[in-house]
Amino acid sequence: MATEAWKQEKRINLSPQVNFARSTTSRMVLAACCALMAIIQSAVSDGGASLLVAFSALAGAVLTELFITWRRDGYRTLLDGSAVVSALVLTLLLPNRINPFCAFFAAVFAMAVIKHSFGGLGSNWVNPALGGWLFMRISFSQSFEKALEGSNLSILFRSMASGFSNPQGSPLAILKISGTWQYSAGSSLDQTFRNFLNSTIFAIPGAELPAGYIDLFNSGSPGIIADRGILGLLAGSILICASQVNRAWISALFLLVYGFLVRAFGALPFGGAAGQGDVLFSFLSGGTLVAAFLLITDPATGAKSNTGIIILTVLGALFTFIFREQGQQMYGAFFATALINAFLPLFRCAERCFLFNLGKRRA
Repeated sequence: MATEAWKQEKRINLSPQVNFARSTTSRMVLAACCALMAIIQSAVSDGGASLLVAFSALAGAVLTELFITWRRDGYRTLLDGSAVVSALVLTLLLPNRINPFCAFFAAVFAMAVIKHSFGGLGSNWVNPALGGWLFMRISFSQSFEKALEGSNLSILFRSMASGFSNPQGSPLAILKISGTWQYSAGSSLDQTFRNFLNSTIFAIPGAELPAGYIDLFNSGSPGIIADRGILGLLAGSILICASQVNRAWISALFLLVYGFLVRAFGALPFGGAAGQGDVLFSFLSGGTLVAAFLLITDPATGAKSNTGIIILTVLGALFTFIFREQGQQMYGAFFATALINAFLPLFRCAERCFLFNLGKRRA
């Protein structure tokens, strides 16, 4: 009986672990493929500018990784693929028109300061790609803003600041009203797919998809690469979820909570009423999907218990809604994730006190 009680206490007091079905290297390869799909889609419509940004970020990350770890591990540290994935995810967060040197320095900061100054892979308190994005967003703010001129979100919030609104609370409608939305009637591709969907799937519930939404999947306007390559990102996200690279339920919970908040209150800032929020536009812009599938699910910067993960994911969705819909911050999902990461050390301390040492206190 005493032996069984000792085993139970030992099991409760074990450090929390995260188990995956694949090795670190294979997970990194699949995550890199996910990011590359979006980068390639974006590069098709910008003359390869997105690939140049990716190459610059890769060069900065790989060279920094080699410089820091060469004398200790040689090139073996690069074999886990974490530096490459961090550079590619960072690329997704950057505008396709950003100066490639900015991407290079952001990747250097991500590797040197965020990753290795805290002990290397798995020891960082914030995702290296997100840390590099914050560094570039603050240090090169003018370059960042200039690179986003003409993007859908910059036009949207500038139009709102000028007094534009819409009774239905549709951000896409405000873009059309402002006269700057390049697909006011929808491109030919948008019209073809929209007519097909409206005559088949949406005809069943009697709904109709307005013009412009299909174009969001193939945007040719400036913006962050994740939004420009949203179709490739979706395909890659399905790949990594099916391959158990991340815990898909975390992404689903984040999107569920954020989508509910957008639907319930997201139309209010745009002049609409409660219950009219545009969930589809919010999901397909502002880096929402890259945050849901690649940033929120990072095990190194998340809680260790399922209870903790649920709490942090819900808080991440709540802050994303507040920053983006209420605060009109274009990429509120990234700031929300960074804020949650900042509380991570304190949260893990609470987990050890109230969850993982429960058996010891009871003894």
